[in-house]
Amino acid sequence: MRLYAVETGRFALDGGAMFGVVPKVIWEKLIPPDDRNRIPMAMRALLIEEGDRLILVDVGVGHKYTAKFADLYAIDHTTHTLEGELHRLGFSVADITDVVLTHLHFDHAGGSTKADGDRIVPTFPNARYYVQRSHWQWAHAPNPRERASFFPENYDPLEASGQLVLLDGEVELIPNVFIRVVHGHTEGQQLVEVRYKDKSILYAADLFPTSAHLPLPYVMAYDVRPLVSFEERQRYLPRLVQEGVIVFYEHDPFVQSSTVVEKAPGRYERGESLRIEDL
Repeated sequence: MRLYAVETGRFALDGGAMFGVVPKVIWEKLIPPDDRNRIPMAMRALLIEEGDRLILVDVGVGHKYTAKFADLYAIDHTTHTLEGELHRLGFSVADITDVVLTHLHFDHAGGSTKADGDRIVPTFPNARYYVQRSHWQWAHAPNPRERASFFPENYDPLEASGQLVLLDGEVELIPNVFIRVVHGHTEGQQLVEVRYKDKSILYAADLFPTSAHLPLPYVMAYDVRPLVSFEERQRYLPRLVQEGVIVFYEHDPFVQSSTVVEKAPGRYERGESLRIEDL
């Protein structure tokens, strides 16, 4: 097995929303905001190469957005694109065999499809796309608070093409690649845990979007069930410390991966910063 970090581009979200009840005077020291109160965010995918399988975890925002949308979210593809990074690694979109979508918010699933003339088609023509069934249903009947994060053109073509696979709960996708499920940020969010070189690596998606979100109270205002998020984080964090799990951050603009340490009882922070390519 080989693992690759795939930088698909950058965007920005409101810092206050990203840190919830944490005061700005605290969070702005961790990730400084711009003049519109937005903090920079990575859209970092994980590519897993195992035998004849190439599994991509999340796909970034894609390229179907309007100029207004790009300005609102400060979308930046000047340095990285998903397709360009795959090419740099020696792969193409046609080589991808599996795509695990942690959830269907635009910054995670937008790159699943692309414009082909007047049609929207899957970006990865030979891949199966995996989504939790409960989340698929949730995305098709979104609550008003979360509706702005869902765009059906990002995922409905996957069903029409016959490439969609709906999962029911936690599974071992292939040997040593496990799907975990949490429900605080959104119903049926999938995390991916990989057993790699005698280590466990957790693709934490929006459970721990950045290393600055490791402290227990640092729950995003975007989470639809913040107390459930708190409980899920409370459950995961001790295991991350005790088992030395490496957390892979999808949105951290500065840190790709790290261990987690408990500085004091219940006080969790980033440990050693790492790159999975160096393991």
